[in-house]
Amino acid sequence: MNEQPKTAEAEQVDPTRLPRHIAIIMDGNGRWAARRGLPRSMGHKAGAETFRRIATYCKDLGIRYLTVYAFSTENWKRSADEVSAIMGLLRKYLLEAVDTMERDHIRLHFFGDMTPIAPELRALARETDEITAHLDRSCFQANVCLNYGGRDEILRAVRRFAQDCAQGARIPGELDEALFSSYLDSAGIPDPDLIIRPSGEERISNFLLWQCAYSEFFRTDTLWPDFDERELDRAILAYQKRDRRYGGVKA
Repeated sequence: MNEQPKTAEAEQVDPTRLPRHIAIIMDGNGRWAARRGLPRSMGHKAGAETFRRIATYCKDLGIRYLTVYAFSTENWKRSADEVSAIMGLLRKYLLEAVDTMERDHIRLHFFGDMTPIAPELRALARETDEITAHLDRSCFQANVCLNYGGRDEILRAVRRFAQDCAQGARIPGELDEALFSSYLDSAGIPDPDLIIRPSGEERISNFLLWQCAYSEFFRTDTLWPDFDERELDRAILAYQKRDRRYGGVKA
């Protein structure tokens, strides 16, 4: 099959200045379904396919890390049917991942408190962790935020550090940003350079609160199931036009 011609946006992307880590709040599945008179579960299904396509595109571009917000600590408030549909899609994705990660050289990691997740899904997540451990760290890595909240992540990190102090393994005075980061779900992973918010919303929604301190943000009205390669190229182009000073002034 012949390759599709590059879009105008793709032609403008500078491959030498790509963000190392892109994070996306996958928002708009429900509205996408409602506009089409479909059940919300169909929106989540379409969103899962978008994730698969965008992850592949990121890998092909040379992006090292992609982190997606799949299910927040607050999403348990949704109907049992909707939660069940989301977890069913996750199970399907994990089963496929177990079979293809090594072949495709894709690492997979989860952020979040996995305790409330069904035992079968936790077992599949552990299996993907084991496969990831065997893959080279230079391989593309997808991080899935599941039962995740930024505040919850920080609290869990604080508790782990406090426990280490109580056991004599750490001293409170030695805590700095680097050490604290090592207690987060994202330990060992660079902070996101670019955070993308589809669906027109303008809030962070409790996503990567510690890690986003100097991230660049890109907002689009496009609902997540309609988000495509061209939209990602637009986000990367916007990122490449930013002047990242990290609070300083360039000479």
